[in-house]
Amino acid sequence: MEAEIDETDRRLLRLLQRDGRLTNSELSEAVALSPSACHRRVQRLEAAGVISGYVALLEARAAGRMTTVFVEIGLSAQSDDVLDAFERAVRTIPDVLECHLMAGSADYLLKVAARDAEDFARIHRQKLARLPGVARMQSSFSLKTVMQTTALPL
Repeated sequence: MEAEIDETDRRLLRLLQRDGRLTNSELSEAVALSPSACHRRVQRLEAAGVISGYVALLEARAAGRMTTVFVEIGLSAQSDDVLDAFERAVRTIPDVLECHLMAGSADYLLKVAARDAEDFARIHRQKLARLPGVARMQSSFSLKTVMQTTALPL
């Protein structure tokens, strides 16, 4: 169920997506609300699940993860048991930043953060190749991140 979001909520959400460390005072001033009304709105958005959490976004290169690899996975079968086993196992690999169930030629698409090509070879051999149900993998190395955001359009 989609929460009802008005224009003031959208402004709050845009600001928080840009900087989740804004104080309630800064938020309330930016959207022209009293601090208590602003706080209630943010709490309502959190309770409704529109705001699911707050994080610090790390610069991958500064954290030593210089290489991003997208891995297309094809499974041996499409049964619920095979899908569930794969999804449980992939969640345990810290190098996998994202895992998406796909429509099309691949069953899953993974986004993997590695130190370099050698590190990815280790991740591939020791972790990805051992995931349950994997029949085929195709890896594509990102040469350059042209654009990246975590902010949803509102």
